[in-house]
Amino acid sequence: MPTTTTTTQVAPGTQAFYDRNLLERAKPAEVHGRHGQKRPISKKSGNQIKFRRYSALAAATTPLVEGVTPTGSSLAVTDITATLAQYGDFVLLSDVVDMVNQDSVITEATDVLGDQAGLTIDQVRRDVLVAGSNVAYAAGLASRITTNTKLVAADFDKAIRFLKNQNAKMVTSGIPASTGVGTSGIRKGYVAIVHPDVEYDVESLVGFKPVSDYPSGVSVMEDEIGAYKNIRFVSSTNAKVFAGAGAAGTTVFKNNGANFDIYATLIIAENAYGICPLTGEAMRTIVKPMGSAGSADPLEQRASVGWKAMTTTKILNEAWMIRLESAASL
Repeated sequence: MPTTTTTTQVAPGTQAFYDRNLLERAKPAEVHGRHGQKRPISKKSGNQIKFRRYSALAAATTPLVEGVTPTGSSLAVTDITATLAQYGDFVLLSDVVDMVNQDSVITEATDVLGDQAGLTIDQVRRDVLVAGSNVAYAAGLASRITTNTKLVAADFDKAIRFLKNQNAKMVTSGIPASTGVGTSGIRKGYVAIVHPDVEYDVESLVGFKPVSDYPSGVSVMEDEIGAYKNIRFVSSTNAKVFAGAGAAGTTVFKNNGANFDIYATLIIAENAYGICPLTGEAMRTIVKPMGSAGSADPLEQRASVGWKAMTTTKILNEAWMIRLESAASL
């Protein structure tokens, strides 16, 4: 009998294909995970990670006395602990669906699950970040329930001032002007994540520069829409919206019933938060073909495809991020 090369010798790249397919779908949605400090946690090293921050020392402005040793200073540290959490979902597919459907059902399922995975992890990270303690309301209003107006330039100016006074480092480098006539540079800046409804208002700011006006050859962040002074904006429908949480009103601004919707615009500095995936388990696809369940599926009627992720997000320095809450124009 002639020797036949089978999948025993040449394993199909099915799992690798599905892994890649899911990851490609999941990654673009990860807006809230892009600008954090990446600190993977190794397997079998526990489910927690500890961040340690050393406090700055005060300026030593007192002149030294000749021959006298000064008192000196003591270091102060703050420990911040983050704990891993696991997320995931799956779909079951019948043998009949596989036999009669014209589509590659498992491939389509990984597409759908990839979108779900990206959405899930991004929303989990977003909800951590929007719980930060630094918040300002449009037009200097006192609370979410009293907010009844959109963001204006002064709101962003004050946010920039706040972060600079905290010595918060900017995330993006400056973009110099090109040699073209009439071009101007883009300042280095903090990153703001805005909802498309707020993007509409941001683009009306005097001094806003859309990415189409950036000097040629510059690097534009994924989903970046433009810049205003020391802020560069990234737009996402995944930005937090508190439906109907604002002041009473059903005209002028977006609303849910009797009250305005409130949009959270996150403005983030360097190292404001940490992203901590478990190494090798940050995002994984699990495909179970027909018959893989053995006696639990005696007629080989069911297959499944799913995803699983283990990660956590933690604010590392509250002073290096601020949340602006506002209404958005209709």
